[in-house]
Amino acid sequence: MTTFDDILEEAGKFGRCQKRIFALLCMVSMPWAGVYVGIVFQGFTPDHWCKDSAVVERRQGCGWSLAHSRGLTVPVVNNSGELQPSTCEQYEVNWNTTSLTCDTEELDLSKVPTTACKEGWEYDYEGRQSFVTEFDLVCADSWLVDMYQATLNIGFLVGSIAIGYLADRFGRKMSFLMSNLLNGIAGILVAVAPNYVTLLVFRTFYGFGVKGGWVAGYVLITEIVGVEYRRTVGVIYQMFFSVGILILPLLAYFITDWRWLQVVITVPYIIFLSYYWLIPESPRWLLSQNRKAQAVEITEAMAKENKKTLSKNIETMADDNAESTTASFLDLIRTPKMRKHTLILSYNWFTSAVVYQGLIMRLGILGGNVYIDFLISGLVEFPAAFLILFTIERIGRRIPFASANIVAGAACFITAFIPDSMFWFKTVVACIGRLGITMAFEMVVFVNTELYPTFVRNLGVSVCSTLCDIGGIVAPFLLYRLAVIWLELPLIIFGSLAFLAGGLVLLLPETRGVPLPDTIDDIEFPERAKEKMMLRNQQMTNLLPNKDVSTNKDTATV
Repeated sequence: MTTFDDILEEAGKFGRCQKRIFALLCMVSMPWAGVYVGIVFQGFTPDHWCKDSAVVERRQGCGWSLAHSRGLTVPVVNNSGELQPSTCEQYEVNWNTTSLTCDTEELDLSKVPTTACKEGWEYDYEGRQSFVTEFDLVCADSWLVDMYQATLNIGFLVGSIAIGYLADRFGRKMSFLMSNLLNGIAGILVAVAPNYVTLLVFRTFYGFGVKGGWVAGYVLITEIVGVEYRRTVGVIYQMFFSVGILILPLLAYFITDWRWLQVVITVPYIIFLSYYWLIPESPRWLLSQNRKAQAVEITEAMAKENKKTLSKNIETMADDNAESTTASFLDLIRTPKMRKHTLILSYNWFTSAVVYQGLIMRLGILGGNVYIDFLISGLVEFPAAFLILFTIERIGRRIPFASANIVAGAACFITAFIPDSMFWFKTVVACIGRLGITMAFEMVVFVNTELYPTFVRNLGVSVCSTLCDIGGIVAPFLLYRLAVIWLELPLIIFGSLAFLAGGLVLLLPETRGVPLPDTIDDIEFPERAKEKMMLRNQQMTNLLPNKDVSTNKDTATV
């Protein structure tokens, strides 16, 4: 029997064909950034105060400044130890029946009773519009902004499971295309939603397709390259998300309406439907479905594009991943070490999502130039991928993984206590935290695959990564609600979560240079697995004395 990996030796492990497909699929990561963290711009909450139409009319007639008319409308309140104009209360005065001239110097409003805003709000937003300003999601309704991100992550949670199943049932390419069709429809519906309730419904469907399609693309590209290229391809595929992070603030700066920004973010998903003619189905998946003729045809086309010639071995190509053992959730928690791996990895997925999304969304509530802040913080994500590729084969997985979490946690704690007067120092430390959590987020993906045996590996990654989406649901509530109490309080929570995650990672075994486990016994009794591997290599050496036998063929490389 000839495996697909054997045929790739002849067809090219990462030739022109794979590079073309890889480049096309990397484009999928860029608009996902706009979907994932677009709330920073689409849901921006600008400075606001109660609207009083009578004061607005007098302001226009008397030529008052905005600040002056605001002082006549709302009282000054104590907000976290600072005196600031109220955003949710106004003076209870009927200006239409009040004899008020344009000269208000002697007007004393200190003893006038206050009430909640009656006519809505005014926003200091320079001709821009977010869904917060359109639907007045401030004060008592401010918690509804959190739902914009929470519903997206609910869609992620359900969609990644459903489309993961569909990808195994109907193929990687078909699932990818159907996801993008859904993304195109749901994304446009979000842009034209008439009210906030329908907006949240469409946003959930948007999340359902976006993450599932991204994962289908990830699986497809890793299945058509040689084993030794999978890790690099996977890390770079994720790195293009950071490219999208850099493009997003530029788009948001020039597109002043959140609805049109939503359209621009969605258009690429409609363009991705053209991939029907540009990318093939995964030959590995076709073999697993006993569709050998199609697998051979696609593999031959790949070899031709790579300018390679295939031998007749392709006629005996067969699926090398057929498993007789059926995986179940109990396999992940039944034995002590499997249970430990599952709990630690699940917590790390959760922490990565909470801290990563939290740090990005926090940029929208700091009060600085959100476009510049977002761009600077996006730039620091790029070194993460290169640090991973540089360290994991030299140092290992565990130390860089744990260090990334601990650095992120320490940066969150330090940033919380740096005074605002030290702006640039505070920005630098915050960026270091962003770098650390980005590195941890990218590492948890492949470390997860290396700590489960073959028959339960996909299930293990699926179960653990669901905590990522749960973290995404929790993140906006943690950030926005706690920031009301104290602006830096979310950073204390994020730092605590990341510190604990880093400490727990140190309890995991190192997987550099270790064969991928095949059974649960390989996890529970690693020394026995090493002895078995040494014995097998010794037997192969005795049988083939004149040939070099690589002891690292099955080493964890993904």
